[in-house]
Amino acid sequence: MSGAPILSYAQAASLALEEAMRADPRVVALGEDLGRGGVFGQYRGADGRTLAAAFGPDRVIDTPISEAAIMGAGVGMALAGLRPVVELRVVDFALCAIDELVNQAAKNRFMFGGQGRVPLVARMPIGIWTASAAQHSQSLEAWFAHVPGLVVLAPATPADNYGLLKSALAGDDPVAYLEHKELWNLQGEVPPGTAVKVGECRMAFDAGSDLTIVSWSRQVHVCVEAAEQLAAEGVHAQVIDLRSLWPWDREAVLARSAASGRLLVVHEAVQAAGFGAEIAATVAEHTGARVARLGAPRIPVGYAPALEAEARIGVDAVMRAARRLLAR
Repeated sequence: MSGAPILSYAQAASLALEEAMRADPRVVALGEDLGRGGVFGQYRGADGRTLAAAFGPDRVIDTPISEAAIMGAGVGMALAGLRPVVELRVVDFALCAIDELVNQAAKNRFMFGGQGRVPLVARMPIGIWTASAAQHSQSLEAWFAHVPGLVVLAPATPADNYGLLKSALAGDDPVAYLEHKELWNLQGEVPPGTAVKVGECRMAFDAGSDLTIVSWSRQVHVCVEAAEQLAAEGVHAQVIDLRSLWPWDREAVLARSAASGRLLVVHEAVQAAGFGAEIAATVAEHTGARVARLGAPRIPVGYAPALEAEARIGVDAVMRAARRLLAR
């Protein structure tokens, strides 16, 4: 144990934002229900106090239910010199604000010769949200990774939700910040003051070099559990938590995949056109490693538990995919 405080995933992000707001009066937050601490408690500290209580309504701004207005206001604030955190509740709702993010925030400094910058962090929780059905359970990270001008981050742990948000808040480009809807209560050590470098992966599990597994967000925890069970069978796998999707740690993934000779990319998003395809293609182009992908079927996430389960990638599915790749 390092002695670092134990915080939840939500509390870790709140702490990073609180520190940034205390250090820089230009940092503001806007979105729905922020005054009461956010729908997931991500604007409420470990002591229960809300950021709105600490900084007032001029810096923690409750907005109407209009994602286009929220994002548009955030882009305008950023261009005017502020550093806004735009809360869009869940990524599914961000589709109502896609023009402001993709056509305005992401492209401004390129289209105007660097005269304007958009240092905006858009918090858009991804992933399956139990019993919340198809319009509240999507993983759309590949959409944002496809857009030039956006940084795309997806933390899997409380420490990374603190450290990556610190780095996102310090940057000068718009960030698609993708927390997972079912990680908010996850507990873990959070070393204070530690930023996580954007574009640098994390070794989440390392039992050897029979197989390299790459994942991100909540699915990292599933992959680690699968790797632990594989180790008991004599299969020595390593799990890389990509955590930064754009830029991604291409060199580390290539090196580990070349050394093991086998790469399995696992993500919660639909497999078709998922970001795993980019990783798999890059590794196939630059190494002799055998590659495989594992993602969700191309179906909407169902509300009924049995239907929802069809869209989840569990430990057994990861282990089966690993065994198939090892048998090739």
